[in-house]
Amino acid sequence: MAMKVTITREGPEFPERQRAERQLPEREFPTAIHPLQAPPGEALVALTAPESFEADRYRVLRHRLENSRDLGKPRVIAVTSACAGDGKTTTAINLALTLASSGDRKVLLADADMRLSNVATQLGMGDTRLPGLADLLLDPTLSLEALVRRRPPAKAAFLTAGRVLESPCDALRSARLEQIIEEARKAFDFVVIDTPPVGPVPDCQAISQVADGVLVVVAAHRTPRRALEEALNALDPGKVTGLILNGGDVPNSEYYGRYYHRRR
Repeated sequence: MAMKVTITREGPEFPERQRAERQLPEREFPTAIHPLQAPPGEALVALTAPESFEADRYRVLRHRLENSRDLGKPRVIAVTSACAGDGKTTTAINLALTLASSGDRKVLLADADMRLSNVATQLGMGDTRLPGLADLLLDPTLSLEALVRRRPPAKAAFLTAGRVLESPCDALRSARLEQIIEEARKAFDFVVIDTPPVGPVPDCQAISQVADGVLVVVAAHRTPRRALEEALNALDPGKVTGLILNGGDVPNSEYYGRYYHRRR
């Protein structure tokens, strides 16, 4: 399965926020190690096949995100899609893992799809309802530091979706979400947020308000054009950083075939 990367625009710039962030003291989370319950999903190529063509496409995405702005890269990135099943969770996890693989970066992947959370399952972390984002939203006495976990050998840190909420959208629209994200900004170089698809529920619109940019995953030969148009219209155009084509055909030219055969 191939992925085509398209960064559609440079997006808004945040010089005031960047100046403020440079003055923030660095924090080092003593992240809890979560025991492995199952192997990671095969689609997590950043873990299972780091030398593959697919994994290289995520490195291309990392490079383009890093170079998509003249005055600073987006640090809080929401990943969504128009419809369920378009591959947004797989993309979010692979992106977080790839960002964390470069240098000494600290990267947090937050599962904000509290209706159908899947990050913990794909990572082989077992219980999908470990305390997480929902618990932070409901209990202001909880700290992000207490709930962030690591799942070796991945270098990225993870925040699960947490408990089941009756109204996730109302919780995500609260001022508490902004507080959580600002705490994450102080501790991590990048924050990747897996959000629900835009079409079925309004959760992503709330999350996008605290993100620097939104990546929209489009499933090749699957996502209806009208659904994609409706999703893009529902989002703030100033926040849409790019489109990710998921599931396209892997190039089968003689050049690519020889190149990847030699790497293996």
